[in-house]
Amino acid sequence: MKDLYKLESFILEKISKTKLPSLTISLIKDDEIIYMRGFGYRDLENFIPADPDTIYGIGSITKSFTALSIMTLVEEGKISLDDYVDKYIPIDLRPGGEKIRIWHLLSHTSGIPALGYAEAYIRSFIGEENVTWLPIASHEDMISFLREADKWAVSPPGRQYYYLNEGYVLLGMIIEKLSGVKYEEYVKKRILEPLEMRRTYFYKNDVDKDPNVATPYVIDRDGNLKRSVFPYGITADGGLLSNVRDLSKYIMMLINRGRSGGKEIVSRESIEEMEKIRIETPGGYFRGEGYGLGLRIISDFFGRKLVGHGGSVHVYNAYLGYIPSERIGVSVLTNAPGYSPTFIGQYALALMLGRDPEKELVYILHERVYEKLVGDYVSYKETMKVKIERRGPLLYITFRGKYVVWDIPLVPEKIGENEYVFYSPSLGAKTPAVFYERDGKIEMIYERYKFIKKI
Repeated sequence: MKDLYKLESFILEKISKTKLPSLTISLIKDDEIIYMRGFGYRDLENFIPADPDTIYGIGSITKSFTALSIMTLVEEGKISLDDYVDKYIPIDLRPGGEKIRIWHLLSHTSGIPALGYAEAYIRSFIGEENVTWLPIASHEDMISFLREADKWAVSPPGRQYYYLNEGYVLLGMIIEKLSGVKYEEYVKKRILEPLEMRRTYFYKNDVDKDPNVATPYVIDRDGNLKRSVFPYGITADGGLLSNVRDLSKYIMMLINRGRSGGKEIVSRESIEEMEKIRIETPGGYFRGEGYGLGLRIISDFFGRKLVGHGGSVHVYNAYLGYIPSERIGVSVLTNAPGYSPTFIGQYALALMLGRDPEKELVYILHERVYEKLVGDYVSYKETMKVKIERRGPLLYITFRGKYVVWDIPLVPEKIGENEYVFYSPSLGAKTPAVFYERDGKIEMIYERYKFIKKI
């Protein structure tokens, strides 16, 4: 691949800055893995490096396997996407007075906002503080948990997008009811075994027997990496563990419209149905972002349709993406919170398309600008001293005195060639903060003050 060194340099930079212990990545073109590599240590304490066969949790990428399983049942005539959920599960949820259909759960359009079961479960598992203990251990537990969920609804089904992990747990129940076997066994028989994904697991016993598993880590409030655990018990909404070699086989099947090595997992029509936008998703980086059936879709990623999904169970993070028209794809796995695998995957795809992600991906462009701007600033003859700090997606002007404290958020408004315009919100007003690059220096104008960044 052209410009491979750029990708590797970018990955090393990001795992260093965000303290990621390890990362693995694969790139796919047509029916071939054209690049695979592990970076860093899958086990820091024992200095064991990661490689393309290292196992990580893939989180919500599992949802695409659940959706694919539903499509196999649709093709067998056992279920329709328009069927009501209560046809298969003893639960009567009516957001806005309307019943929920199967496709509403698949597309996160039930009308019920996130109920937080997975978040509470995962955070309890890893030992987070101030978390409600919520041991959802069975289908019956989930049904009980959801009994009053429609009172939490904010719209009738099919109108708005609200990501709902619980909906995918219900889909797993439906797969079990219609197939007569456990959800995990159905996915294994219908998807994993035909694709020869021999090291993709649901069960702890299988993972424990595998010699090449990434240790899960968390980062505490002091920035220290701590060994943690995988939250076994999450299933149809995020329970799979895999590796980039196996995920590459899955991506190639999706690119080949449901086929792999002469076997048909599902029809071309089913894959294309999964890739249709059912609802637009708000707040994205690209035009035409939406959700299909178990898959996220970007309609205009440098003029192409990009399909994929991210995943996180906090201690593991993942991304899978592919561009059907170009027959290219990527998978990225990490074993701690840190830099977004989605950003790394899209950086790689941009390079594969011959684009410059440093200049053409808006979030990379913003990151580079932020890196320039953070630091210590002084006014005329150092009469005032402030800092520009980054906290998540925002910059802050900060000053800590005994009597005066500045903690002012700066929201980006316009990123130009050598001029970067931000504003601080204040009770409906917007106070501009403008940064300039001039003669090798960075200046900031805020309110009545001019500051210069100290070198």
